[in-house]
Amino acid sequence: MKPRMNNPAMILPEASQALQALGKALFGSAAVVGLPNKTMFLAYLRASQINGDSVCVDLHSRNAQAAGETADRLLAVSAWRETSHFNDAERAALALSEAVTRINDRADSVPDEIYDEAARHYEEQALATLIAGIATANLYNRLNVTTKQIVATSVAN
Repeated sequence: MKPRMNNPAMILPEASQALQALGKALFGSAAVVGLPNKTMFLAYLRASQINGDSVCVDLHSRNAQAAGETADRLLAVSAWRETSHFNDAERAALALSEAVTRINDRADSVPDEIYDEAARHYEEQALATLIAGIATANLYNRLNVTTKQIVATSVAN
């Protein structure tokens, strides 16, 4: 398997710098408002699973593990509704991630019940950080999927 081209963000240095700055700003904001990195990575992972972006699934899984996430929880993200691995705030973040990612799947793209549940668990700045992060994950997913980026793997002998 071979990518169609390099990731557009890597071809356009100004775009790459802007996206890197956005990522730093989001994680900086998360730290200030008390939004756990693990929650951000779970939301990003779910969006990337839905979008079929293997590069970001790999990246967010690894980043989540580095932030202290367990393999059991990472394996359960795609079936988060059917497991007890996640608390209510994480469930709200995962539901929001799905709604934002599947924005065209229903007449009311992000229903009030999903938004309100997220707002119940996250203060306004934390919720803004989460929403902007999910949108950013979706942007990267679209770049990677469109250009057929692949995960760099090493084969063990």
